[in-house]
Amino acid sequence: MDTRIDRIPAHDGGFDADIWLPEAGRGPGILLIQEIWGVGPFITKVAEDLASLGYVVAAPDLFWRLQRHFQAAHDKDGLQEAMRMAQRFDFSQGVADCACTLSNLRAMPEVSGRVGVVGFCLGGSLAYKLAASASVDTVLSFYGSAVPDAKSLMSSIDAPTLLVFGGKDPHIPRERIAAVEAAAQSYPNIEVYVDERAGHAFLNHEAPDFYHPEAAADAWRVSLDFLSTHLPTRRG
Repeated sequence: MDTRIDRIPAHDGGFDADIWLPEAGRGPGILLIQEIWGVGPFITKVAEDLASLGYVVAAPDLFWRLQRHFQAAHDKDGLQEAMRMAQRFDFSQGVADCACTLSNLRAMPEVSGRVGVVGFCLGGSLAYKLAASASVDTVLSFYGSAVPDAKSLMSSIDAPTLLVFGGKDPHIPRERIAAVEAAAQSYPNIEVYVDERAGHAFLNHEAPDFYHPEAAADAWRVSLDFLSTHLPTRRG
């Protein structure tokens, strides 16, 4: 597959977004939003998987105001470094940068039609907040810690949305996830998937302290089924 880096203009400068193109050269777009570890090997692998299914994928470098192209190692020191970076991150600016990337993605000649958003951890929260304020066609939000305190935003989300959580997530207690499940019952476009075996960041195969292979495989299969239903490619 072909890859490149696009420069995305922002009100106070510009930042890079990694782009992955499917073999066909065209397809629906996916805005892929990073975890606190940055646009590193896990996000790259997800992007490659999605591009192999026929999607045009864009992953913006959201920590650019703090450190361009930041990537943290998936060990204890790297986690601490990533958490310090996340604590300094301006969330509202991040949503705005995602919106800029979304606009760039929609305007790309390689993007045919609809555009979805997929985010993990920090990106899961950003994807959810973006969906409440921008026009998107599909949303996959993985263990976004900001979701439980922003349940009221569900009324502003029109797109088919899948919220994925781990039932043993120490950062998002199960009772808070249950409150999200209860709120989502009022919105037929919003689904909640909880794997009771898993904790936080359980899809990240680069992070052995978090990764749960069985839960990850099941959640990813459910997620790809959701995408193929609501954001189909020619392959789907």
